[in-house]
Amino acid sequence: MKTYIAFIHKAIPWKRRIILIEKVKVELIENPFDPWEWVKSYQEVHADLKHKYGATSVFIGTMRDFNQDNSVQSMTLEHYPGMTEKHLNALGSTAMQKWDIIDICIAHRIGKIYPGDAIVCVAVWSIHRKEAYESNRMVMEDLKSKTPFWKKEQLQESARWVEKNTEGF
Repeated sequence: MKTYIAFIHKAIPWKRRIILIEKVKVELIENPFDPWEWVKSYQEVHADLKHKYGATSVFIGTMRDFNQDNSVQSMTLEHYPGMTEKHLNALGSTAMQKWDIIDICIAHRIGKIYPGDAIVCVAVWSIHRKEAYESNRMVMEDLKSKTPFWKKEQLQESARWVEKNTEGF
């Protein structure tokens, strides 16, 4: 599967899909990644913001080895190309409009995932902690319950599609 790095209307073939519009970075990642390194790298690239924020809120979601009382060996996470990125970008933009935040970025895995792998990372930078916490929580709740992702879990002897995610707010 070919993915792209996209900055507004320019696309370059690459291993990841990134959209950067209105300071919202959305990245869908096909391979395992270290979310702490991802955030650190983002901060290094945006060093101009270093002395402007007083709070950073980071949420990292990882895959469990169980769901609905069953052992889960792996999971395949599918998405709707174009629509998923659009939804996540709109979500980040909404957070920036609702709260006084300086920057936000969202990374989400796609493809084959194993227990212990990071699935999602949402990082928010703001002047004060309240905005960072609240906006990060809103983004995660919406992402988890409304973003067009589909999960297929590989159990010990069978596979199943996850029919319902946990409710958001």
